[in-house]
Amino acid sequence: MTQTKPIQLPAEWRDFFALTKPRVMTLVIFTGLCGLLAAPGNINPVLGFTAILCIAMGAGGSAVLNQWWEADIDGGMKRTANRPLPTGRMRREDARDFGILLSVASVLIMGVAVNWLAAVILAAAIVYYVVIYTIWLKPRTPQNIVIGGGAGAFPPMIGWVAVTGDITLMPVLLFTIIFMWTPPHFWALALFVKTDYENVGIPMMPNVRGETSTRRQILVYSIILVPIAAAPWFIGGTGAVYGIAALALSLAFLALSVPVAFRQTGDADKMRPEKRLFAFSIVYLFALFAALVVDRVLAYQGLVA
Repeated sequence: MTQTKPIQLPAEWRDFFALTKPRVMTLVIFTGLCGLLAAPGNINPVLGFTAILCIAMGAGGSAVLNQWWEADIDGGMKRTANRPLPTGRMRREDARDFGILLSVASVLIMGVAVNWLAAVILAAAIVYYVVIYTIWLKPRTPQNIVIGGGAGAFPPMIGWVAVTGDITLMPVLLFTIIFMWTPPHFWALALFVKTDYENVGIPMMPNVRGETSTRRQILVYSIILVPIAAAPWFIGGTGAVYGIAALALSLAFLALSVPVAFRQTGDADKMRPEKRLFAFSIVYLFALFAALVVDRVLAYQGLVA
């Protein structure tokens, strides 16, 4: 008896939403919003909302195109096997078109409604993530996260430029903070899911250079992150509220990286120091950028110098 091939049902809106990586987008939106709120000057609330919406659309579009390109790779990894494309809940062509639509619309709306410098930076962020990181770096070099980290570092700069219309040292420093934060954040994750990357041939640092080298590099980046995170305070771009928070959070980050750096290779199920560092790294970025906004609000109200 011939078995009839099941008819593929149309993708639901939940599948399209899942493609935008909403958990990752939350952090992107938050840092973009903090950049906008911390920037000197004012922006019309409607335009401010539009700028953040465009950042969200651009980030979502990038994530969709990332999954369109890596659908086969995602299917070979436990962590990503249940996404809409590997499971067949959506056609790859539909995902591609959706990603292009979100990406192009985000740049055009940002340019027309807010300013074109912010739109150009947003376009650069999308191209950086989709082309430079996803297509070029990720399958070719263990430095993919180091160089590709710039893709996720653009949102606070975009939010800042949406208000000011120009690029100064402060938004560059905000970019640099996320750029330096990304390797230890992601390598902590890569240490306990490295089997996934081995199975699909992605040259992540633990798989290519080994766990010992990766652990040492996590410590090095964590050390460098301490002065980088405090740099906005050092140059007078923020007050003591941010500066003290940046130092405290960064030293805590460093303290959590020490047991990771000097720990011997272990079973992925027992990698508690690595999982603690990864979890804290997310809290770290949220708290650091929240402190930036709190500092700005207190300074605006004249409560701090």
